[in-house]
Amino acid sequence: MEKVIYRSVAKEAKIEIIEKKSRFLGHVKPVQSSEEAEAFLQEIRAKHPTATHNVWAYRLGLSGEQQRFSDDGEPSQTAGMPTLDVILKQDITQLIIVTTRYFGGILLGAGGLVRAYSKSASEAIQAAGITAYVQRAKYRVTVSYSEWGIVENFCQKRRWALSEVEYMENVSVTVTIPEYDKEALVSFLQDTTSGRVEPTFMANVYLQTSSNRPDI
Repeated sequence: MEKVIYRSVAKEAKIEIIEKKSRFLGHVKPVQSSEEAEAFLQEIRAKHPTATHNVWAYRLGLSGEQQRFSDDGEPSQTAGMPTLDVILKQDITQLIIVTTRYFGGILLGAGGLVRAYSKSASEAIQAAGITAYVQRAKYRVTVSYSEWGIVENFCQKRRWALSEVEYMENVSVTVTIPEYDKEALVSFLQDTTSGRVEPTFMANVYLQTSSNRPDI
């Protein structure tokens, strides 16, 4: 069984709620870095240039150690912090929520704003769904054309993900595996290529679990 590293939203999602004629558009997206979070925020701002506010909050880090939020002009503690509170109560990380507000002409008051932004964040998370993420390791492997079919078949049987296949003088491929399968990959390549090929580590990545995988 692979160890769950963190929980986050499963996908990008958008919802809309109306509170006293104000439109609240809740956007949520799983992200891996502050750069990704900031890029998503700028994307939402660009899509809604006439919006009254674009309130946001994100939580990053495998244990959620990075936390930031902004009221974006709403009264202090009525928008960004309530959004972050929803994230914290769900105990999820590696995500950003942006709630776009179009003012409808009726003041909501501090309590109304807290409820509206909390509701927007909660419904956006619900629409996206929550899932567990596990750590996988990416390795680059280069083999001869005569060996490629054997390698491809073995990886597919193990349900190891293959990507970035390049057909040059030899065949190069990226293999993404559970970290505990490293010895199996090394042993297989050594046997198949008579000790000539070893996998080259590229990076660790975090992927959603899949219920139809037997090893999760």
